[in-house]
Amino acid sequence: MTVDATVTTAPTPLTPDRLAALAAEVAEEVRQGLHEIHFDAEDRWSVRLHADDHTDVWLISWTPEQSTRLHDHAGSLGSLTVVTGELVERYWAGGLRERTLADGEVGRFPLGHVHDVVNASDAPAVSVHAYSPPLTAMHYYEVGGDGALRRTGSVLTTDPEPDVPTLDDVPTREEVGR
Repeated sequence: MTVDATVTTAPTPLTPDRLAALAAEVAEEVRQGLHEIHFDAEDRWSVRLHADDHTDVWLISWTPEQSTRLHDHAGSLGSLTVVTGELVERYWAGGLRERTLADGEVGRFPLGHVHDVVNASDAPAVSVHAYSPPLTAMHYYEVGGDGALRRTGSVLTTDPEPDVPTLDDVPTREEVGR
């Protein structure tokens, strides 16, 4: 499937290409030391660097093995730029595909792009993410035994790093009855 990254398919005047340019601009600010970075071995650390009616821009740090779950950004387009390190993006394109993004490389995601991002390296990584319109929700997915993509839940959020319960966190009927 080929996606034309110049076509806007969400209620925003910005395109994935413009979001990529914005994320790259802010990534350069991070490289110049204009934004403080923190690392947390337990949870990915993030901070919103910019917000307006059309965009929000986030700085996210990743220690080794940290990852998101398979998700999309609901009604938002997006882009990420790797500031330092290396991130692996697993994305749905009729099946799970994978690409590695290293220092300075950009990933664009159109409306409905389902992906998971992981720091599979031994070194920390830092990335800048831009969304338009600003995030309001995220949908989560899994790939079933039949190879089909299945939505498992949604969360209303303005944060790209929401604390989302997993199925392991939901008590069983037996546990509720105790």
